[in-house]
Amino acid sequence: MAKFGNPSAGKGKKGPTKGSGGKNKRSLEGRGPTPKAEDRAWHPAGKRKAAQERYIAAGGKPQQRSSQNRAPKSKAGDDTETVTGRNSVLEALRAKIPATAFYIAQRVEMDDRVKEMLSITTNRGIPVLEVTRQELDRMAGFDGVHQGVALKVPPYEYAHPQDLLEEVIDRGQLPLFVALDGVTDPRNLGAIIRSTAAFGGQAIIVPQRRSAGVNSAAWKTSAGAAARVPVAIAPNLTTTLKEFKKQGVFILGLDGGGDVS
Repeated sequence: MAKFGNPSAGKGKKGPTKGSGGKNKRSLEGRGPTPKAEDRAWHPAGKRKAAQERYIAAGGKPQQRSSQNRAPKSKAGDDTETVTGRNSVLEALRAKIPATAFYIAQRVEMDDRVKEMLSITTNRGIPVLEVTRQELDRMAGFDGVHQGVALKVPPYEYAHPQDLLEEVIDRGQLPLFVALDGVTDPRNLGAIIRSTAAFGGQAIIVPQRRSAGVNSAAWKTSAGAAARVPVAIAPNLTTTLKEFKKQGVFILGLDGGGDVS
């Protein structure tokens, strides 16, 4: 049966497309790609960019933002470290590392190193404490060798890799650094510090996580080289090496499981 009425009554504005969530085509088109954070005026990154542009326009130099904190830092640990062994203690004193106390065993066997230690500590006003060997054994810890002397020093202050690189270049030298990954035994770290000093290396770089720190065991194994070869912490070792490479440093990687020697 035919139906009569206005022919245009059944025609209206096209409704939402099925499966569109109630949105029409224009709404679904969106506003285009999201601008970068630095291109958004209300975003902190945008405010920094605008401030730097104003600074450059006023005659200043562009500021390079570093992704790494270059302030010296110490790994978490005690407030002091104990350096043991005659060579290690003597090298620490010669390097004028601030010490809070010097411990010497009762009836210790004197030699030139002990005499020099006593001379340095007296001149610098470092307290000298005579203790029993049992007390030194306790201070040296398990498997520690003190040789009748020990020195209390502040926690080791690590350098920043970029600072060390700039210092070496400023001296007109070619950088020779040793970067370690996965070395968690401080005695191995101390041995590598000693070897690096022997072949003329200028620094050690270790990652911030999963690495040994410079503690009493590392000091002892380094035979005093830890006072001459600085150790730097890299927040991200891979990033640090890539940045070095961009600056013209040749990177050579060694792997104990490699098939080329």
